[in-house]
Formats: sequence, C-alpha cells, structure tokens
Amino acid sequence: MLDDALECVGTYDTGAALEALLPGLGEAERSAVGAHCALAHVAVMVFPRSIDLLRKTLADSGLAVGRALPSTVVRERVARRHGIDPAGLDVVILRAAVPAANGGLREVEIFALATGTGPEHEAIAARERAERNESHVAFEVRSADEVVLAGLRTLLTSRGELWADGGGHNEHEDTTVLYFRTPPAGNGDGASTSRVLGRRIELSASGRFEGALTAHTALSHASGARGGSNGGEEPARALLELMTGAWVTQAIAVAAELGIADHLPGAESAQKAPAVADLAARVGAQPDALGRLLRYLAALGLLEAREDSYALSGTGALLREDAPRSMAPLALMYGGPFYRSFAELGHSVRTGGDGFARLHGQGHFDHFAGHPPLADLFDRAMAASAGMFDPIAELVDFSGAAVVVDIAGGNGQLLAQLLTRHPHLRGILFERDQAVDAARERLGRAGCADRCTFVVGDFTASVPRGGDVYLLSRVLHDWDDEQCATILNRCALAMEPGAELLLVERLLPEDGRPSLAPAWDVHMLCNVGGRERTAEHYGRLLTAAGFTPGAVSPLPLDGFLIRARRTP
Repeated sequence: MLDDALECVGTYDTGAALEALLPGLGEAERSAVGAHCALAHVAVMVFPRSIDLLRKTLADSGLAVGRALPSTVVRERVARRHGIDPAGLDVVILRAAVPAANGGLREVEIFALATGTGPEHEAIAARERAERNESHVAFEVRSADEVVLAGLRTLLTSRGELWADGGGHNEHEDTTVLYFRTPPAGNGDGASTSRVLGRRIELSASGRFEGALTAHTALSHASGARGGSNGGEEPARALLELMTGAWVTQAIAVAAELGIADHLPGAESAQKAPAVADLAARVGAQPDALGRLLRYLAALGLLEAREDSYALSGTGALLREDAPRSMAPLALMYGGPFYRSFAELGHSVRTGGDGFARLHGQGHFDHFAGHPPLADLFDRAMAASAGMFDPIAELVDFSGAAVVVDIAGGNGQLLAQLLTRHPHLRGILFERDQAVDAARERLGRAGCADRCTFVVGDFTASVPRGGDVYLLSRVLHDWDDEQCATILNRCALAMEPGAELLLVERLLPEDGRPSLAPAWDVHMLCNVGGRERTAEHYGRLLTAAGFTPGAVSPLPLDGFLIRARRTP
C-alpha cells in the first residue's frame, strides 16, 4: 500500500489526479475544481507492531518523517466500522516529504495503528488491509469558505458521481476534512488507477467549517442508506440511525421550545456558559433530564461540551431567536404540527390524500387561517429558509422591468430583497387577508412599503394585471397538477406577451444526485397534498399554460430559479 502511495506521488499532478479520479467531470469542471484545489498528499493506513518500528523502517527506506500526531477523524471512522470505543484505538499520523513528478516535494500521509497492543487490533488490521478504507488522495482547498466548500461538495457528488463518506474536524491541526468515494460498483474500468490512487478523495481546509460538516454528514447518511459505505458502518447501524430521525426532530424542537440556544454562548465566544443546573432553572427544566438532552444535542453537532456545560456550534446558533433567519420557528413547526400529521403518512401513501386534513378535518391552509398563532409560526418558519432567495436579485436582469407582482408572497421577504436591490422597481404583493399585515410590516422595515401595493385575493380566481415580472415562490409545490394548471392559467391571463414568470422551487433530481427534494416531496404529500417536481415536469405545466420555459438556475438550500416568458 505504501508503494502505491509513493507511485502516485511520483506520477500524478493535480490535473492528472482529477482526470483519473473524476472521469464524470468535463474538462471545464475539472479546471474549476483545480482552481480551488491542489493535490496535497496521498494517504495510506499501515499496521506496524509499534510506531517506533515503523519510524525506523521508513528511515531505512530514505523517508524522513516528522513527529506523530493524533488522528481524530480516522480513529473515529475505524472505531465506527468495527463497533468499538474510539478511546481504545491509538491512531497517529506520520508525514513524509517525497520528490514529485514536477521536481518539487509532495507528502505521503501515513495513518498508523500499532497492532502489538492486543489481538483485537490484529483483526482490525486484517480487514482494513483488505478494504483499504483509509487510502485516499487529498486535495487542499485554497482560500476555503462555506460557499466554496458547498460548491465543491455539490459538484463532486452530482457531476463527479461520488458519494459523501464522512469527515470531521481535527482539532490538533485545526483542519476540516470531507471524504468522498465512488459507489460500490466504481466508475469506469480503470483498474490500475484504482490500485494506485484508490477510490477515495479527501478535501482538507484550514479552519473549522461547521456548516460544511453538517451538510456533508447528512449526505454521508444518505449514501449509507443507498448502499454506500457510510464510513464503513454496518447496514443495521446505518438503518438504526435513519429510524431514529424522529428523535432528532423532537430533540431539536424541544431545544427551540425551551429557548436553550438563547442562554448559551457560541463556541467561539469567551463568555462563560451557565452550568447545566443554572440553565435548567432558566428554561424551566429538570437538571438531570436537561443534561441528557444537551448531551444528545452535542452528539448531533448542535452543541460543544465546555467544562460543566455546553456552547453552541455554528449550526446550533441558528436556533437562537435573535439569529439572522433563525430556524427556531422551523424547528417548532417540524416538531409540532407537521410532526403530528406525519404520523398519518401511511394514510397518505395508501390513498393519495394528505394526512394533515385527515388529522385536523381540514387542509393545511384553512386550518392555519383559523388558528392565528399557527399561521404566525408558519410565516416565521418560512422566513427561516429565505436564504434561498439571496442570488435572485443578481441572477435576473430587472433593468427593463418596472413592476414586480409577488403572488402569494407570504411576508414579502423576496419582494423586499428585489425592491431594495433595484430601487427603480415597484411591487404588488398579492396574498390572503391574514398575511398582508405581516408583509406590510416586513416591507416597511426594509424601507420599501411606499413602493408596494398590497392586494388581497385568491390566485385560483385571478391575479393582478400590469406586472412586467411575476413571482411564484414556493407556491406550486403546495398543489396537485390540476390546481397548478389553474394558477398558471390565471397568471397567463394577467400577463402581457413577453412578461417574465419566475418560479422558486426545489426540483426532484433526474440523475440520482443527493437532494433535499425527495424528502420534501413526501412532506408535501402528507401535509398539504402537493408535490415536488422535476424541471421537465414544470416545463410541461408552463408550456400547457401558455409560457415558454427558459433557464433553470440553482439556488441555496437546494432551491432552483425557473424562468419562463408569456408566449406571444
């Protein structure tokens, strides 16, 4: 294995390694990856009788290695694969500089687990040698941030046809690592490439990127559920983790209900965290029970242990009420009304009817309209995912438009962003009666209310005329195809030829790439009787209603902007 790593270092540069490992990417896409990443090292895992003996063997081969450092990420991965406590494993990293093909130096990274400490380590070594789980090629991400890491992850798992395969943060080196691997069948037939390079890739970035780790972990679980390695975990363990998803939902919802995040400092803050007993007194909880919940939230990555209490991770901080786009209302919605109605999923699957109506005797929107506190919670929950809207003001050329009509515009978040970014625009927000006041307040805070007209109405009957651009943001997925046709026809009747319609929706992937949309599709079935759709499906609906479909652009949170024009 070490010989293979040395061969790779001496043979491949960044471009050649990317071409061999990512045959599914086109040349331009590989160049884009290469613009952010550089081949850093090749890694193997070895199992010497002792670390001292390994160092001597490497020195005899002419390889000078630095000091041994603990390997947090690999130790935990190996422990998960073998179902043992990571505290019982001592995995270290040794690095050696090796001459590269370009005349410079490149590293070989050696993970070492000494087998002389017990027979159980011999069994681990035998399996790891056969499976070569930790052999990989590492690329350093230059000038990393959350956006760059999200883009690389999306490209590698969609067009690159890789599966997320775990990751973590090595606190000893302050490095975030994300692992990827090909599906079990492999890609292509490059047997020699597989032998030399392996079939795993590591992206390493200096610093801690909590958002990237959380998203990557979610994708890793999805890969495991599809039959991927999921870090080498046994299928039963992977299935158990999936089946306890309801526990995760309720743990997060209870944390939001108690306002736990509002009483804890961020992980980067020097502020002292309250002891668990003090925190329990503040939030009205039993101390021992609260401590057990906090431990679970820490295991989920929302909190970090700090002395006798906890601090908020970057992900957990989103549960603060004062966080920008706080997700606390969304946690309460998913752990409350939607959680209860999801128990009726079996009814929905058997009949095609929505479980929410069966549970409450009326549909989602009618029920919320009759319960103002729920309607308010729903509007605040929707605002939590408004980050999906951020690129739209720049993706669309509004210079030739004068009036934007936001149909079922909720609290006016998207319209406020467009009016703020393009001061020449005027807006019309069209909503049900109980939502207009919240939208008027939101646009007032943004300083745009004087450029907006608020109209109460029902989009299944008619929509306002006179707009140059019409918005339907996260609306059509609430309805079946027949209702969508009605809504789109009403829009078409109100729009002049050439006027533009912008849809914001999640799209069901047609190529098997990881996506939030399949989960939301089942959610829409159960809670509102709607559905998520593919881009092609929306194209058919638009064409039938008198529109010419146009560009489809990705947005944050797995959203998409679908553009269409009223056909002359």
